[in-house]
Amino acid sequence: MGMPLVVKKDGNVSGRRRSILRRLAPRRSTRVTSEGALFLFLALAVGVAAVNTGNNLFYLLLSMMLSGVLVSVVASRSCLNRLEIRRHLPDLLFVNEPATAGVVIKNGKRRWSSYALRLRDVTADGHDLDRGLVIHHLPPGAGRLLSYPLVPSKRGSLRLDGVSVSTSFPFGLFYKTAYHSIPATVPVSPALKPLPNGLLRELSGSGQERTVHRKGYGSDLYNLRLYQPGDDSRTIHWLTTARTSKLIVRETEAESHRRATIYLSLLAPDSHDTVFEEAVSLTASLLHHLTGHGYWLRLMAGSFSSSYGHGDAHLIELLRALALCERQAPSEGTIVPADHSRSPGEWDCGTMIVVRSWRQAPVPITSDEVSLIDVETMGRGSYVS
Repeated sequence: MGMPLVVKKDGNVSGRRRSILRRLAPRRSTRVTSEGALFLFLALAVGVAAVNTGNNLFYLLLSMMLSGVLVSVVASRSCLNRLEIRRHLPDLLFVNEPATAGVVIKNGKRRWSSYALRLRDVTADGHDLDRGLVIHHLPPGAGRLLSYPLVPSKRGSLRLDGVSVSTSFPFGLFYKTAYHSIPATVPVSPALKPLPNGLLRELSGSGQERTVHRKGYGSDLYNLRLYQPGDDSRTIHWLTTARTSKLIVRETEAESHRRATIYLSLLAPDSHDTVFEEAVSLTASLLHHLTGHGYWLRLMAGSFSSSYGHGDAHLIELLRALALCERQAPSEGTIVPADHSRSPGEWDCGTMIVVRSWRQAPVPITSDEVSLIDVETMGRGSYVS
């Protein structure tokens, strides 16, 4: 019983050590170019001729060619030494929408420059992505900021493992690469699409806007009362003050408070994967549209439940949640979501909009204030049921 635990612990420790070493010292690799392969073949031929003929000129030529190989290896290694790299990525990306990413590279050497550098992104699965980032000359102590467009193709998380720096300086015989571990993960939000006019018309009359009768900042009169020390003199109601010979101040009623809860059902079979992605995109578009119209919004998707909020910062938080949500296949354990256990009082603030990609997915609550959007049947008539 004790042996497996010891082996597992040693494996974890060695794995952590390898990870630390990879971060402290970048991995390096060397590849011979086609020109370099031809050069080495010619050097071999010259060497064979020198041995067979004993001609000193062949030996001199061979020594010059081997010296070129040595200089190429040393110079390319010097170009990749002491390079500091940092990556800058946006906080949130959108599917099929270009965003600007940046890489900062600095030459930490005091005397030697770096030449012919090419930078590539390295994905989590080890693939190199050529962004067209090239630096022909990087003086000692100098830095460069390189920017490039980043266009994600699918929703979820964009994971980048590091940055590889390559050079073929000085003769192009060898292609030397150094890998720098710079892990980064960026959520990719679903694409924001224009909402159908029919959907907007049906949602506009669903009672999403309601007036809150309470004291607050607004233009309508809420109450008149006697002046108290500390009240703003600009709130004095002079007509009533003149009539009663007492200082009277007016209190205003808060403006209308528009609230909406958007519930995204995650239940859908495997055959509805494409429809589910459309439902997530529709939910993101609804959030963006309602935020632009000043709504206070709450998003519920599976176990995620946000608080009410408004503005761009709150919208980004909700889009991050949509970027990471995953479809749940229906089964005996998930056919009734946990949200059914909520009390009706939790839904009484504003309108609730339910978006589902599978018609058999249950609705958390039934009420006149609930607007149900079946993405599976959109385009066949009514959008909201």
